[in-house]
Amino acid sequence: MPVSARLLAVAVTTAACVGATALPATATAVSPSDAVVSRGVTIPEFYNPPVSLPSADGALVRSEPLPLALSLPGVDGPLPGKATRLMYRSTDSNGRAMAVTGAYIEPTAAWQGTGARPLVAVAPGTMGQGDQCAASLGLQNPLVLNGQTVSIGYEDLAIHRLLAKGIAVVVTDYAGLGTTDRLHTYVNRVDEGHAVLDAVRAARSLPGTSLTPASRVGLFGYSQGGGATASAAELQPSYAPDVPLAGTYAGAPPADLTEVTKAIDGSELAGALGWSVNGFLESDPALKPIADAHLNSAGRAALKDLSTMCVGDALFAYGGAHSTGWTTDGRSLSDIIQSEPALTAFLADQRIGTREPASPVRVATGTSDDLVPHAQARRLAVDWCAKGADVTYKPVPLPDLGSALINHFTPLLTDQGAAISWLTDRLDAKPARSDCAELPGLS
Repeated sequence: MPVSARLLAVAVTTAACVGATALPATATAVSPSDAVVSRGVTIPEFYNPPVSLPSADGALVRSEPLPLALSLPGVDGPLPGKATRLMYRSTDSNGRAMAVTGAYIEPTAAWQGTGARPLVAVAPGTMGQGDQCAASLGLQNPLVLNGQTVSIGYEDLAIHRLLAKGIAVVVTDYAGLGTTDRLHTYVNRVDEGHAVLDAVRAARSLPGTSLTPASRVGLFGYSQGGGATASAAELQPSYAPDVPLAGTYAGAPPADLTEVTKAIDGSELAGALGWSVNGFLESDPALKPIADAHLNSAGRAALKDLSTMCVGDALFAYGGAHSTGWTTDGRSLSDIIQSEPALTAFLADQRIGTREPASPVRVATGTSDDLVPHAQARRLAVDWCAKGADVTYKPVPLPDLGSALINHFTPLLTDQGAAISWLTDRLDAKPARSDCAELPGLS
């Protein structure tokens, strides 16, 4: 099957899973002076951060009702629940205050487990880098097809499955995705980990919810989201000791960006290379002279183009691209990274697995995943076990399906039910079983 046909099949299947239909590419009206338009999508004024932010991480900046596209009337209220759009304060990797957006959904279903209704923070997988790609907007418009962008809210499926169990959900949009004041710092582990943990704080402070101080908290994420939840689990003891975690699911985590960069080059998701470089330069402008020295005009144009794209756009526009076409000397970005100490050090600092989570974690990875490589995800579990963490390791055995993207995407669906069940057990105060002793014999 040609690459474009495979990608279209994945997009259509995902949209069908969440019951999406094509929706208008406009949302809440904004005043002309404040309007931000990204690939034909008008970003609601809500996403424009104020000049000043609260002093405390996780503090609410603003909130408003969020209409869910996939909602039905029910006896006890709308199904699956009532959603609220959020903006809250967080801190980026440079120690600067930043506004982050997201959404909280109060489920209509009752929690059947022990204790107060629990809360799960969902960290989305790769959405893209354009503000129109934000997961909170995906809850309102699950599928946007306007001739300029293709945005799919594929995380809606996991969110609705959690809500059906009576679990409250808060979703983060990450740094700069949705918020119009900065570029999304794609796969920056600190920015993502902080955004996840501060989303929990923001949800807890939202008035009128059923959450209590006794509500247990879990984290759920796959791919980019798996890296974000893994980072959050590591950072929680130092950054958010007030947010004790009952459990964390980290599916297909990009724990070692050096290995992931090599793997995605030339793949269907090669556009993620541009998002990564854009994010690195946003996080550390001192790297810009290095980028300027090595990127040719095609590379600079690709980075600019990708900065406003969603994952669907990048799959079609840059699927199969090789970074050798973006550089002045024809070397790959991976080779250039290895030759530049500043870049090597930056990626080394992004490594997840150097700190011990204080709560149970479940690491899942497809054994045939060659997009976010299986070996580096397994190594995260090994690294955590070596530090004494409580790790449940789940290799997802699947055959090579002939596409790096599908090899990576399939475990998201096949393992999702088991991942939600594992996390639900942690929220129900059931103890986790560590696989660390058996890990050397597991693939």
